[in-house]
Amino acid sequence: MKKLIWIWSGVVFGLLVLLLVIGITTNNRVIGLEEEISNSKSNISKEEQRRVDLFHNLVDSIESYNKYEQSTLDKIVQARSQSSKGNIEAAEKTISVIVEQYPDLKSQKNYQTAMREFSITENRLAEYRGNYNAMVKTYNRYIRRFPASFILSIIGYDKQDYKYLDFKVDNSQATDLFGGK
Repeated sequence: MKKLIWIWSGVVFGLLVLLLVIGITTNNRVIGLEEEISNSKSNISKEEQRRVDLFHNLVDSIESYNKYEQSTLDKIVQARSQSSKGNIEAAEKTISVIVEQYPDLKSQKNYQTAMREFSITENRLAEYRGNYNAMVKTYNRYIRRFPASFILSIIGYDKQDYKYLDFKVDNSQATDLFGGK
């Protein structure tokens, strides 16, 4: 009889340890996913700031090229103001108009370098947004699947409400900005 009690005690203890390990593993996995989402979000913010900085460099290269044209300077100031307010798309349109008025500007080295860096940054932003959305998808799937959803509800986990990023680029703007039209 004592032997049977010891066996059952061992089985119950083993199951408790197993449940504890599963609970800890599930919790750690969710924490890891949350950290990856935060990192993805940080990468996006960093690249968006780089884009604004590059835009200011682009404006500076145009400004140095057209120092004596008052209307150009007014448009550059307008574009810089728009970009400082976070409206890069409107600022891009303004710069596009300036570039169309001065076709020789496209051959200036500073302008070409700024445009190349701007293009690289836009590609990075697209990649980081894709990574972020993939991490949100992984997180949402994980916390909704069994047994993770059951375990997380037992330990009182508060689900984070991450939203997918929906970013659309108007290709006509990009074509104008990069000298396609």
